[in-house]
Amino acid sequence: MSTNATSALRKYWKPVLATGAGGTSIAIWFEEIILFGLDIMVVLILLLLAGPIYLYNYFVFKSATPTLKDKTK
Repeated sequence: MSTNATSALRKYWKPVLATGAGGTSIAIWFEEIILFGLDIMVVLILLLLAGPIYLYNYFVFKSATPTLKDKTK
């Protein structure tokens, strides 16, 4: 048995460090992209939900506003 044998981690610590840190940074990078996309999607959904409500209120309560003819009576 040889006593000069080194462990794989000692021999390849730089590639292990590079791939470990790189994998983590890629995962965090993709997570941030997904979260940014979700933020944009939430804003678009909010506009899609608020738009019809605004139009409904506009058309329903448009008849409730006094006109010039109503003001002269």
